[in-house]
Order: sequence, then structure tokens, then C-alpha cells
Amino acid sequence: MSDPDMFEDDLDLGLDLDLDTEEAPAESTFVPLSDPDVTLAELEAVDAVMRSPRISSGSVVEAFEAAFAEYVGRKYAVAVPSGTVGLVLTLTAYGIGPGDEVIATPYSFRELAHAISIVGARPVFCDIDYWAGTMVPEKAEARITERTKAILACNNNGHPAAWGPLRELAKKHNLVLLEDSSEAIGSKYKDQIVGSFGDTSVFDFSQPSPLTCGEGGMVVTDDIDVVVALRRHRFHRLEERASVVVSMSPAYHATMSDLTAALGLAQLKRIEEILERRRLTEQLYFMHISSFEGIKDPYIGPDVTEVNWFLYLVHLGTRFSKSSRDAIVEDLFVEKVEAAAYCQPLHLQRHYFDLGYRRGDYLVTEKVADRAVALPFHSHLTDDQIEFIVATMKDASINVGAGAAIY
Repeated sequence: MSDPDMFEDDLDLGLDLDLDTEEAPAESTFVPLSDPDVTLAELEAVDAVMRSPRISSGSVVEAFEAAFAEYVGRKYAVAVPSGTVGLVLTLTAYGIGPGDEVIATPYSFRELAHAISIVGARPVFCDIDYWAGTMVPEKAEARITERTKAILACNNNGHPAAWGPLRELAKKHNLVLLEDSSEAIGSKYKDQIVGSFGDTSVFDFSQPSPLTCGEGGMVVTDDIDVVVALRRHRFHRLEERASVVVSMSPAYHATMSDLTAALGLAQLKRIEEILERRRLTEQLYFMHISSFEGIKDPYIGPDVTEVNWFLYLVHLGTRFSKSSRDAIVEDLFVEKVEAAAYCQPLHLQRHYFDLGYRRGDYLVTEKVADRAVALPFHSHLTDDQIEFIVATMKDASINVGAGAAIY
């Protein structure tokens, strides 16, 4: 039997707090980690569907798919209930399952890599780049075996991965290259938008994504065979249920409703406005954090031409410990500010512990994850609120006895 003391505590000090309890701060004064940028345009779009004869998956979903494919420059897009389900369908479409291995990293806030285990394949982790938080191609290559079928690389927190070297690696070993863009929309690597690098790419639209429609996701690809398989495994339309060919594959019924799609489509039409408003918030953070020597502002790699952050992520210096990071998150909550650890590494969670992974397997991931704090990041934050958040972090760092950063 596994010793529970040997794996990391799954407590998420930020997002798992129940704000409906008596102990939680009043909602009107609480600064949330995320707050969707919703305007009258979104409300009118949803209202129009509510007044229509169809709210389940229909023409609005198809319109959302077409618009999103055009936005990322792909031929096809398939709407799904979540990014994780989208990756499950993608792996299934490529025939990846029991006995196969997929290279991934254990570092992510959105844990799409769970889909690898869900389809019965084995996730084989490799470590990350200390500054960018993304997959290191050389480390990925060292993990490739005869059972490896795909590489799943993530644009962590909106920062694009090293897609040039990753594409060369996939081509060299004849592997499928999958792109996890569940934390990224609108970012660019060498002037090319994320979502356009993988053989198939997956997005997620639940909070705290800049484009959020409650829950939902999108899979994009240029491969017609893959998109046909995706749609066949997603669900069977009424007119297809008598088809011998279509009904050979049991469907997941993993659909998106027209209600959800209407909200997503309205957000997509405003995406540049939403991202620009978030960039203004980023500038305010940078102004206040530049005076705080104890934390590192988000890093941007040399081949990255644009980053749209998923969360405002800061890294504490090496003189901070995981427990002191957790204490800072707690202090922020006491001051009615929601923050969160980024992230709980996959290889330290019970399921992956049962697969044989242990603390110490991926030292860079652990070092970064133990000291990373996700701060509130959305377009509704004011300069005064951001100044208060950073000042509270400064005070909290003194309370836990940590000094200036040493990287």
C-alpha cells in the first residue's frame, strides 16, 4: 500500500477555498483570481439563443468552430466540453491508448495531461525550462522509447513552447506533435499564433482563460482524417445514427451547446479588445512589482514575439520555501485577495505516485512550482487594488522571514 506521507498534499490554497462559507470574505470586497470580461454583446448573444427554438448543439456551435479555425489559421475546429475531453478525443483519433507512451511535462495549471491516463496510455514526463516553464526538447528526446507515440507540449501560462525544435524532434522520431494551448490564446512564437504549431492543438475556455464561456474547449487541426475521427467520437447526430460507418465507433456525447457557443463566439469577436485590456493590467503589475526585489516578474523567451498571460505569475526567490509560499497565499486571502499556487506538479499527485513517480524526479519543476504564485489577473483590476496586492505580498514575505530573491 502507498504511504500517503510520500506524496505531496493536494490542498490548493487558492482555488479550492469555499467562498460561500461564513469564514470567507464578503464577495463585494473580495478580489478574485479571475473575473470574466463580459459586456452587453455577450448578454445579447446568449439572449438571442435563449429565444431561439434550439439551445443544444447546432448552428451556433458550427459558427463558433468556423470563426475559431479562422482565428488560429487552421482548416478545422471541433468544439468540445473541455480541453481535457478534447485531448481524450484527440488521442483516440490518433489511435493512442494502452501500451503507448506520450511525452509531457508535469508542470501546468490546466492539467490536460490527465487525458493521457484516461485513454489508457502512459504519461512519460520530462522536466521544464527554469525560466519559461515550458518543455525542454533535449529532455523530451531523452525520454523517447519504442513505445512513444506522441509529444504533448504546453504553452504554459500563455508562454509559447520551443515549437521549432519540438517540430524537428517530432519529425526525427516520426511522432505526433500535440499542442496544449489551454492556457494560451493570442500568444505568438516567431510571429505565428499559438494553436498553429501542433499536428492537432487543444484550447480550453473555462476560467481564468481570457476567452471564457463557462466551460468548453476547441480542438483545431489541418488533418481531415483526424477531424472526421474527432467528430465521430464526439457524438452522433440524429441523422447519422442509422449509419453503419458512423455507429462503428461509440461516441462520448462530448458536445458543446449553442448557449455556450454563443458566449464563446461573442468573446472571440472581442478577443483583441479583451487581451489589450489585460495587457494594461499587466503593465500596472509590472510597475508595482519592479520595486519588489523579492519576486521575479514573468519571463519572456527570445523567440517569443507576444505573450498573453493566463494568470499573472510571479516567482519567489530561492530563499523562500514551499511553506513560506503557502503562507503568503494564506496572508493574501486574509486580506481578501485570492491567489493560488502554480502549480501542483502532476508527478506529485496520487495517481502519478501510483505510476511510480516521486518527489525529486523533476527538480526544476519542483523548484519552480514550490515558489510560484498566481495573482489576480483580469481587466477589472484597478491600480489601487494591484498596488495593495503587491504591498500585501511584500508584508507577507517579511512575515515568513524571507529576504531578497537569489536566483
